[in-house]
Amino acid sequence: MSKEKVFTDANFQTEVLQSKQPVLVDFWAEWCGPCRMLGPVVERIAQANADRVIVGKMNVDENPNTPSQYGIQGIPTMILFHNGQPVKQMVGYQSQDKIQATIDEVLPR
Repeated sequence: MSKEKVFTDANFQTEVLQSKQPVLVDFWAEWCGPCRMLGPVVERIAQANADRVIVGKMNVDENPNTPSQYGIQGIPTMILFHNGQPVKQMVGYQSQDKIQATIDEVLPR
C-alpha cells in the first residue's frame, strides 16, 4: 500500500524537483477544514496511482518557503510536478475523479 510522502522545505528539491517520477504535492495546514476533507481523497489517489505518481503533502505552516515560491495563496492547493516543473495546479477541495482526470490528462497511460 502506498502512503503519501511528507515534503518539507528541506527535502523539496531532492524529493520533488529532482524526482524521476511525476509528483503531486498537496499543500495543506492542520487548521484548514477543506484540507482535512481532502486528506482521504489524496490517500486514495496515492494508492490508485502508486505506479505513476509520487503523492505527498506539505504543511504550509511548518514549511513557509516552498509555498511562497509557487505563489500559493489559498489552501488546499495541489500542484502536479513533472520533470521538476509545475504542470498543473488545483486550488480548493477537489473530488477524487477530478484529481484523477487531471493526472490522466497530464500523464496519459
